[in-house]
Amino acid sequence: MSDRMNPIPFKNLMEWIKTEYQTEGTIFGVKKLYRADSKRYLELFGQRFENPLGPAAGPHTQLAQNIVAAYAAGCRFFELKTVQKLDGEDLPVAKPCINAADECYNVEWSTELRVPQAFDEYVKAWFALKVISQEYGLGSPDGFIFNMSVGYDLEGIKTPKVDAFIEGMRNASNTPVWKECTDYLLSHTDLFPSVSEAFLSGLPTQVCTSITLSTLHGCPPAEIERIAMYLITEKHLHTYIKCNPTLLGYEFARDRMNKMGYEYIQFDDHHFKDDLQFSDAVPMLERLLQESDKRGLMFGVKITNTFPVDIARGELPGQEMYMSGRSLFPLSIAVALKLSEVFNGKLRISYSGGADYFNIADIYETGICPITIATTILKPGGYARCQQLVGELTAKPFNKDFSINVEKLRRLSNAVVENPRHRKSVKPEAFLKIPAKVPLADCFAAPCISGCPINQDIPAYIRLTGEEKYEEALRVITDKNPLPFITGTICNHRCMTGCTRNFYEDHVHIRAVKLEAARHAIETLKQNLKTQKPAQKNGAKVAVIGAGPAGLAAAYFLTRDGADVTVFEKKARAGGIVQYVIPEFRIPAASIGQDVELASSFGASFVYNSEQRSVEVLKKQGFTHVVFAIGAWKQSALTLEKGAAANVIEFLEQAKQAPETLKLGKNVVILGAGNTAMDAARVAKRTKGVEHSFIVYRRTKQFMPADAEELELALEDGVEFKELLAPVSYENGILRCEKMKLGERGADGRQKPVPSGEFVDIPADTVIASIGEKNRHRSLCGIRHCAGRKRKSAIQSRYV
Repeated sequence: MSDRMNPIPFKNLMEWIKTEYQTEGTIFGVKKLYRADSKRYLELFGQRFENPLGPAAGPHTQLAQNIVAAYAAGCRFFELKTVQKLDGEDLPVAKPCINAADECYNVEWSTELRVPQAFDEYVKAWFALKVISQEYGLGSPDGFIFNMSVGYDLEGIKTPKVDAFIEGMRNASNTPVWKECTDYLLSHTDLFPSVSEAFLSGLPTQVCTSITLSTLHGCPPAEIERIAMYLITEKHLHTYIKCNPTLLGYEFARDRMNKMGYEYIQFDDHHFKDDLQFSDAVPMLERLLQESDKRGLMFGVKITNTFPVDIARGELPGQEMYMSGRSLFPLSIAVALKLSEVFNGKLRISYSGGADYFNIADIYETGICPITIATTILKPGGYARCQQLVGELTAKPFNKDFSINVEKLRRLSNAVVENPRHRKSVKPEAFLKIPAKVPLADCFAAPCISGCPINQDIPAYIRLTGEEKYEEALRVITDKNPLPFITGTICNHRCMTGCTRNFYEDHVHIRAVKLEAARHAIETLKQNLKTQKPAQKNGAKVAVIGAGPAGLAAAYFLTRDGADVTVFEKKARAGGIVQYVIPEFRIPAASIGQDVELASSFGASFVYNSEQRSVEVLKKQGFTHVVFAIGAWKQSALTLEKGAAANVIEFLEQAKQAPETLKLGKNVVILGAGNTAMDAARVAKRTKGVEHSFIVYRRTKQFMPADAEELELALEDGVEFKELLAPVSYENGILRCEKMKLGERGADGRQKPVPSGEFVDIPADTVIASIGEKNRHRSLCGIRHCAGRKRKSAIQSRYV
């Protein structure tokens, strides 16, 4: 695939459309073709358009085929890619130039085609839309609007090639491409019977009657006004000026980004100082509005341009990139509000700045129109998303006067700060691409499967559960996972992290589906397993040491494969850490019991209160294989200059087994920020007498090792986070911590904490260390059977 754009001749373009539509019923891969309601339309610039949605000036409006695909999917307002004097191969565009993994960044800003090529593409696309709307009944041939975009200074706009572009868009009838299109259509009426000579001769010669002025950051206000006046007074075009988020001021933008979890996006105040100031923008817009009104032209603003930020994490080549998508929405909608308040809702607004399925109806209800999109159709689904967005808009009454409801806009702008769809997660989202290279002809690898450590057939059991075939679904699950209740409740669900639905709205709730299948079918499955013909004995007699999740799974699989298995557990019940340590509010004991019972389905026997430490003794008892599944019960050591912290495993075990014995005091501090720390903090918060439960960690929430879900649950429970603090000493009810700063990024991508030399004291009646657990593997070295062996495992078994 080339990194350069290659226009398709009009003949090839139309024949491609015709052939694909006839054979597949699609147009450039768009399967659901949008057919407009002929009774509903809007009017702008003296033209009708059938709905207010369209692609923004960007990657989707450079080539004719992209514009056609967008129309087929439902778009009716097209903001064409910006043209300027610097074009084609002379325009330096680093590749890759777009990163849309979550919020979007780009390092390109105008068409990569030569200006005459861009003109040809837009005229070809305009003709194509006229034809397919008529031929395939997709809408009225006059039911869409093209809006051209130019930049970036008056000198460049007046150059012959850009001037010819503007004049051609105002009247294309004498251009070669117009002749190319009409000649082809007149000679191929057999391919498009609805397109007659009368139809073609009746087409208007104006491709565009409106223009959007795009200015570079730092363009002086006098230059912006000169350009706009030129477009209004000399080119007689309905004119919109693209505004920048920098109108908000640095402090507002930085504060809003920080509040919404985008503090990692780096920018300073130099663009805010160099760009058009709000105090200059208002009188300028007033003058331009008056001049347009005087000439019978429409004037408004395009909100907003992309937002310049630093390239700090290697997202794209270069030093600066332009931000868009969901992180731009909070800024763009604030710009819309700020201007609308001053102009009392009388300033027309065309919008592009993070519009998507979750906010587009709210944007439109404020009176903003039209609304253009880019980032959302860069995501999986592409143009198919447009019809969903159009559905949101056409479900609303059309606002035909384009006035802004300032109060609705204010509510929308204020609400966005707490809107989870636009807030960044407290933890960075995982990279959603699968690590393996996908073959060219096989792009159907399910990332949920590759994300699962045991590669369960997740699509299969989701489908079966959806069909209410619960036992079949549970059999698919237990083929590789004999702990459906435990993993259906507290698994860290890497499958959901990789789910492709994350690109659309939210992941499929795979873990919950697993639990649903288990709850519906566990009794039936257990009964049927009891009557199932047992596997032929394979002669293996296996001792499994430990009845935690690993031991239970080993017992299930080994007995299913024909081994004779005995599980030795030093405690009174099976379940290990899950049974004795993980809080009841996370997983009920009855659920654990279901998995324990399932593990014995094929005849494994369990011996409790039996600690086994000698492989040699077990061998003498006739066991041919030994599996150690002893769990991670050992707490990593934490050394303080003074005092000591309690052990988190011991604390959680006491809290679960004998909660009445806990005497924690009012203030509890948990040192550490993993999943176990979150459990401990939540347990402490629920304990009688505790008023404050603190998490103390040397980095910020963003870099905490706990899963995002665990962090959010802790926050919901009222756990208080003390970030950028490293514990130093603990005595007399005071935990002294040193303040930290975030430094360079380490190999794991996290910024390293750097001591500041400043200290802070935290009241603490109880301090609990939770800095990681590990198994007591060193104890195995004391077992005589494996002593001194470095190359040969003590467990000589294919089951390990």
